[in-house]
Amino acid sequence: MDLIPAPVEAHRHADIGHFELRPGTTLTADPEAGGTARWLRSVLGAATGFALLPGDGGGDGSITLRLDPEVTAELGAEGYRLSVAPGQGVRIDGGGPSGLFWGAQTLRQLLGPEAYRRAPLPGRSWRLPYCDIADAPRFAWRGVLLDVARHFMPKDVVLRYVDLLAAHKLNVLHLHLTDDQGWRVEIRRRPRLTEIGAWRTRTKVGLRESPLWDERPHGGFYTHDDIREIVAYAAERHVTVVPEIDIPGHSQAAIAAYPELGVTDVVDTTALPVLTGWGINPNVLAPVEGTLRFYEDVLTEVLALFPSTFVHIGGDECPKDQWKASAVVQARIKELGLRDEDELQSWFVRHFDRWLADRGRRLIGWDEILEGGARGGGRGPSPAGDDTTEYGLTPGAAVSSWRGYEGGIAAARAGHDVVMCPESQVYLDWRQAAGDDEPVPIAHVRTLEDVYRFEPVPDSLGPREAAHVIGAQANIWTETMDTVRAVDYMAFPRLAAFAETAWSPLPAPAERDVEGFVARMGTHYGRLDALGVEYRPPGGPLPWQRRPGVVGRPIEGPPPIV
Repeated sequence: MDLIPAPVEAHRHADIGHFELRPGTTLTADPEAGGTARWLRSVLGAATGFALLPGDGGGDGSITLRLDPEVTAELGAEGYRLSVAPGQGVRIDGGGPSGLFWGAQTLRQLLGPEAYRRAPLPGRSWRLPYCDIADAPRFAWRGVLLDVARHFMPKDVVLRYVDLLAAHKLNVLHLHLTDDQGWRVEIRRRPRLTEIGAWRTRTKVGLRESPLWDERPHGGFYTHDDIREIVAYAAERHVTVVPEIDIPGHSQAAIAAYPELGVTDVVDTTALPVLTGWGINPNVLAPVEGTLRFYEDVLTEVLALFPSTFVHIGGDECPKDQWKASAVVQARIKELGLRDEDELQSWFVRHFDRWLADRGRRLIGWDEILEGGARGGGRGPSPAGDDTTEYGLTPGAAVSSWRGYEGGIAAARAGHDVVMCPESQVYLDWRQAAGDDEPVPIAHVRTLEDVYRFEPVPDSLGPREAAHVIGAQANIWTETMDTVRAVDYMAFPRLAAFAETAWSPLPAPAERDVEGFVARMGTHYGRLDALGVEYRPPGGPLPWQRRPGVVGRPIEGPPPIV
């Protein structure tokens, strides 16, 4: 049946029969299944031309959607059972509304690649094999980071990627909304963030080593209504949108708009533009009261737009040189009774950790948020005197482990939830093959097989600690991806492999059936073709997918898995 991600159980009936969708096929749904019914009528109606009118409760010519407490008890809210049988038609029993939706995604896959088109093609028949499928995800967080800060992606591109995530049963869209190179969300209390911070004068083509520039201005942002639409569209597809507002590093776009946010006694922040190149940037936020109040205003509007329990605050790659040179910052360290600049960053992160917790939300940040919060490795009170773990974080804070597994292991052992996204495994800006044909080659080679062998839970974690690994995430950083075609090429087909590692109960990495997965991808490429995804072909990039002359930063040999 060539399903991706592979279900927990799938059995095709021995009689080799089929259920055929016809113009008179009906769709019957529980009241709680209304969202999935609307979605099915929309996508299957477009592909087949059939109306799928409401039915009277099942039967041989019907599709039936219903919630089933037994499925909930056995498979959980995201679990489902799909059955196709003579005399019954098609029935999807979901553990919850999300389980019904994932079951409907499987139904669409069973109908073949043509079911992903937006208008019916002549001469097509719509057959489903008689089968029984029982399925549920391995992880609750099955995420993809989409970096819209480095290269802005219009709203319709974001909505398209929501659909692509949902088609692969991925359920978290992590939107990287702010960085040195652009601020992408309207903040009405601080309008210059988008009036100034959303636009840069030109853009480096390639990485720092490249001499090339795109001299066109670049930018854009999402209005409040754009964000509400994205969030609502995603929610209908059971995808949660997690916003990221980066602090205290990766903040030059904000400083360009409001120079008082920077370390003003060290650098002339009024001369800082929105950054036009890439790399770790020395211009960071000043950890003073005015900055705290500013970002409280920002996050107040962010919370009103994004209902996600989690809010990502970045916390990574914050050079301390300006803090060390600043008399104002050094006085702040002394005033707070902190040890050094690392502990100051921990204090800064903890402030927003508590601020979010007081409003019923949970902070999540890159694994650097673990640094600088411990005194002597003990669990004593933090400098702020609040109820924190040894890392200075509230118990509800979570960690995105990107610099390998080490940060995630430490966080899980300290009782924090973890999303595993190690760069050596699931950074999809890394090149897909050796040689000169790969566009803007970055870092080590990470093939489709490499991603398929990604294992989110390290062997070193015991059962209680492993339970804190709530999921995994693939990250699409866009410094070198300036079009949706470039994003498609780097994301697919590897995102399909990642989806299976996050959903399916796979064996240990060395024991995984890579050949079987590649064979199923033969069918899945047809689905991606129908969706208009310009993926990397198995034989390598097509001529127009290459970028000759654009310098990258390739690293030879396999990456260290740490």
